Amino acid sequence: MGTKTVSGYSIYNVEAKKRKKQNPLDEIYPMLPRTQYDIIYADPPWDYNGKMQYDKSSIKTENIGFEKNIFISSAGFKYPTLKLRDLVELDVNSIAAEDCLLFMWTTGPQLAHAIELGKAWGFDYKTIAFVWDKMIHNPGRYTLSQTEHCLVFKKGRIPTPRGARNIRQLIHHQRETHSKKPVSVIDGITKMFPLQRKIELFARNNYNGWDNWGLEIPGSKKDILSNNQLSEENKEYQAPL
Repeated sequence: MGTKTVSGYSIYNVEAKKRKKQNPLDEIYPMLPRTQYDIIYADPPWDYNGKMQYDKSSIKTENIGFEKNIFISSAGFKYPTLKLRDLVELDVNSIAAEDCLLFMWTTGPQLAHAIELGKAWGFDYKTIAFVWDKMIHNPGRYTLSQTEHCLVFKKGRIPTPRGARNIRQLIHHQRETHSKKPVSVIDGITKMFPLQRKIELFARNNYNGWDNWGLEIPGSKKDILSNNQLSEENKEYQAPL
């Protein structure tokens, strides 16, 4: 009998089954609040069907005998993810005021799903509110993946009164821990709509002036970063000469 061929994928597949986190929406998430909000900010835990990112460590000619650990990365290894069919079941429309904006994060592969999800939640897609240049790229099937997008959807009319109207769409901020978003985005939304009732869904922060809902919310409130800190965070990337 011949020797069984070992591949990078065969090693990855075993590890993936051990590390994947499951996310039954109706079992582990709390109930949505009964309050209605003018501004909803969401970073859905998109499911990528276990697709992995990997580098040359998965190539047997580069990693002889696979003696080194294979670099593998998947959203589902870091936190519980939700498929689109589960996300649409979340009754976000019930917490949306008659006039409400929904700001939603998405990636390129999930763009169509994000627009479908916004409609399922009772909103109409309007435009891309923020483009985040992460300044570090991931492997991609077409071009290198370097940006994420925060879309804006509308129900009814834009809430009034309006605040700042000079918030920039493009944000340059080096990617940090997995899925952590630049705080300058929620700060920008706050400046645009300072007087409205606001909630962050799938939140990992607990900011003053915002309600929140999710699995990883800190117990105490904190201020959004000062203007000086935000200016440093959003510093435009200067390419080397």
